[in-house]
Amino acid sequence: MGMMKTEASLDEKAIVAAAEKALSDIAAIRTEVSKVIFGQESVVENTILAVLSGGHALLVGVPGLAKTRLVTTLGEVLGLAANRIQFTPDLMPSDILGSEVMDQDDSGRRSFRFVKGPVFAQLLMADEINRASPRTQSALLQAMQEYHITIAGQRYDLPAPFHVLATQNPLEQEGTYPLPEAQLDRFLLQVDVNYPELAAERQILLETTGLGETRPAAIIDAQRLIEIQTLVRQMPVSETVVDAILSLVRSARPGQGNASTDKNVAWGPGPRAGQAMMLCARARALYEGRLAPSLDDIFALAEPILQHRMALTFAARAEGMSVRDVIAGLVKQAKG
Repeated sequence: MGMMKTEASLDEKAIVAAAEKALSDIAAIRTEVSKVIFGQESVVENTILAVLSGGHALLVGVPGLAKTRLVTTLGEVLGLAANRIQFTPDLMPSDILGSEVMDQDDSGRRSFRFVKGPVFAQLLMADEINRASPRTQSALLQAMQEYHITIAGQRYDLPAPFHVLATQNPLEQEGTYPLPEAQLDRFLLQVDVNYPELAAERQILLETTGLGETRPAAIIDAQRLIEIQTLVRQMPVSETVVDAILSLVRSARPGQGNASTDKNVAWGPGPRAGQAMMLCARARALYEGRLAPSLDDIFALAEPILQHRMALTFAARAEGMSVRDVIAGLVKQAKG
């Protein structure tokens, strides 16, 4: 018995030591990103949380708010091999995944060779994902879910780690195909990107229109990122926090006894929302310089984790309500 106890405490000590090292790495990552991306703290935080948790993020905002710049900056700071795909209505699945080409050797023998597409990256920027046809979207989303692709019956594994940061314009433009609900659920977080605040916009004007432009340095590499992602999964979560996650996610589903949800919500989040919350709450604790997640992490993450996993009834939309209003109400109830 004593032996087991000693092993457990050694384990805890090792986890605490690893967590403290991760804290300093994450603090350095934050500092480096802030040299290039001004303001937008919650956007930067939630995007980094998605990557630290080993997942994908959907960034939603009007064009020109530095969504692409944030992704390329993260690629450089995290030391990941990054690719970018600009989605267009005529983009085909093979433009993303790759295709087979026919080779002919000196003796005239022909054979097929697979040429990898841009999906073979560690950080993939999928720009304006809602502009491509559903067929092309599903090719990418399958890769996101399964971490491999199949071409002509042959399986090709994607590099590790593999993260997709997709952007989507909220404007109801001609020629956009909204992502189906089941595919939205594949994204760990939906990050809303708003216009910058005055002080940040002033800084953008002054810093980005001169001759020199700041280039971020690599703080960690892919191997170190995988270590931090493993650590996130090892962090203990208290019973209180687990209960809070369950009650918040379940309160967002109609038919579970919450009167305002029954009235306003057509369908609510599935178990993936709770899984996302468990991972992101641990990552957020590290990001904020703490060794264990708290209830505040759950309340802060409610909107980015739940908003793309639920839909309002027609009556609620007619009254001008938004999913964010409903989530804010649920968080208020949870805080009691």
